[in-house]
This record gives sequence, structure tokens and C-alpha cells, in this order.
Amino acid sequence: MMRKAQIKRKTKETDVFVSIDLDGKGISDINTGVGFLDHMLELFAFHGQFDLSVTCHGDLQVDSHHTIEDIGIALGKSIKEALGDKKGIHRYGSFTIPMDETLLSVCLDMSSRPYLVFNVCLDNVLLGNYQTEMTEEFFRATAFNAGMTLHINEHYGKNMHHIIEACFKAFARALKEAVSIDRQRKDEIISSKGVL
Repeated sequence: MMRKAQIKRKTKETDVFVSIDLDGKGISDINTGVGFLDHMLELFAFHGQFDLSVTCHGDLQVDSHHTIEDIGIALGKSIKEALGDKKGIHRYGSFTIPMDETLLSVCLDMSSRPYLVFNVCLDNVLLGNYQTEMTEEFFRATAFNAGMTLHINEHYGKNMHHIIEACFKAFARALKEAVSIDRQRKDEIISSKGVL
């Protein structure tokens, strides 16, 4: 079963391409024009063992808002398309990660009921040309377009880089668990309703 997808999204603000292989080896090729986001997506690919390519030409002369949100939209759509009917996936995933002084947890459900709970305290600062307040918008766009219920909870932390990095790493690990195939139930949809 090939669990791959490619999404192209072009607007007046951005031109985005995302390619994902859910059963990859963590290979990434990322060029968004936002250096910190490139780093986060590389970490996401590595920790989820997803092969991921992302390119974006966005209106960075305005700010990074459209670029970050539209990449989240395209990533979410690519995850949804790659999963197909979701037959055999574990469906749920969770991971708690310590990142130096930060402790953060991600729990998610590939339920087709999009929702985001984002209990993360971020100062509104720039990391390079990455606006930290866009972290929540990125995960909202990803969750709603992938059809996932996503909870991100910061237990504690101080350093903005560490907190955001923990978000991406824990998300990758939780998603890896959720989309992995349950070999004992590989021909089933893991829902009492019979559909996800």
C-alpha cells in the first residue's frame, strides 16, 4: 500500500507544494523562505519518519503569516489524502517530550472531526522571520485540513525555540503512532461506526 500524496496550492499570496510519504525514512527537502519553519518541518519529518518535501514562494515582504498558514493547509491535505480510507491505522497517537526546561504533550485522533486545543504560552516574538504566534495557526490549519482532533498542551517551559520545537517533535511522534498500521486489525476501520 502506497501512502503518499502530493498537494499543490496556489493563491495570490502563496505558491505551495507538499509531498509526503507516511512510510518513509525521515528524508526531507524543505524550502519555505522561513528558516525556522524549515528547521521545524525537517524535525517533523525526521521524528515521524515521513519523507517530506515542501516548497513555498510566499509574500514574505508582508510577513510570514500567509506562508506558514498555507503550508499547514497543504500539509494537512496531504496527510488526509495519503491516508485514504484509514483502514488499519491505530488512529490515536500521543507523545510527551522533554526539551531542556520544557515539557509538552501532543494527543491526536485521526477522527475526521477536526478540532484544535492549543494550550501553549508563546511570547509574540520573531525567531528569524518566523512569527511565534503563527505556531497555533499552523497547527490549526494542519488539523482542520487533515481531519484530526489535535490537543497540544505545554506543561511548562520558558524558551520559545524549545517550546515550539517540542510542539513539532511531539506532533511528529504522535502522528507516527496514529497513522501506523495495526497488523492485527489491518483490514478494519478502527471505529465502532465502521468509518472514519
